[in-house]
Amino acid sequence: MVHSSQALPPLDTLETFARAARLGSFSAAAEEGGITHGAVSRQISRLERWLGVRLFARQPRGVSLTPEGMRFFARAEEALALLSDSGERWLPRRNKATVRLSLTPSVASLWLFSRLPKLEGNDIHLELILEHRLADFGEGTDLAIRCGKGPWAGVRALPLWHERSFPIAAPSLAERLGQNRDAQSLLAMPILHDSNIEGWRRWLAPEGVEYLPRGQDRRFEDYNLVIDACVQGVGVALARPPLSDAAIESGRLVPVSDRAIDYHVSFHLIRPDSALSGPATELAKRLLGEAGHDEATIAAFTAPTRARA
Repeated sequence: MVHSSQALPPLDTLETFARAARLGSFSAAAEEGGITHGAVSRQISRLERWLGVRLFARQPRGVSLTPEGMRFFARAEEALALLSDSGERWLPRRNKATVRLSLTPSVASLWLFSRLPKLEGNDIHLELILEHRLADFGEGTDLAIRCGKGPWAGVRALPLWHERSFPIAAPSLAERLGQNRDAQSLLAMPILHDSNIEGWRRWLAPEGVEYLPRGQDRRFEDYNLVIDACVQGVGVALARPPLSDAAIESGRLVPVSDRAIDYHVSFHLIRPDSALSGPATELAKRLLGEAGHDEATIAAFTAPTRARA
């Protein structure tokens, strides 16, 4: 067998492979695992590429193991048995369907984690993929949350929420500002922002300021780091509700201006154009419900086919 430099095969593919081998059908494996037929096929292909051999012979009615597949099935069953007998359960509980959600660390820490028990309920195990790159639905990802303007080709995207953005600071820094809350007064402090500075440019522009980052300003890759730095009094940031809500409601941050703008980009829930599995559909409904969408909007987004324009 030849494979990449990884020491282990992709672990998320093993249970899917074993299920398909046991049932002799990708469709049956998909139904039992609560994922789509396409996701099963992609995971098996990914495992075959890693191993460098064919594990299944595709037939008109189901699939059958190749000789290499039979040998690997025996090893996979041993590995899965060891994992399932382990004191620490590495595999999701079998009464729950796994749904893979790709999202940025900021959305995970500032919005999703507090809602995780409600989103999972008693029937879903949410596997979080924390990353910034474009989500690859061909790698088994079911849903994604990304920030941008949209729309994007080949996927369906729906803004999760509407952001009204305004400057915020730690109470100690706000006290130093006093009653001077205009653009020039704020610029006396370090400006904090993530990788996109357009928000600050748009907020400062009405007062005739053409903002360019300065040496005293600080850029962070993730918005959760912007919030952390702002709480510590490092500088002034722009609120991005609901990601900034908890810090403001707790009093760790306070508004330092009444002037707000519509933020120029939005966080979107993104799904492939192909049909979602039942569990992924249910998670999408819960995510959109938590974000405040109405039933009609949720039904249109989760429908198997796009609504006609």
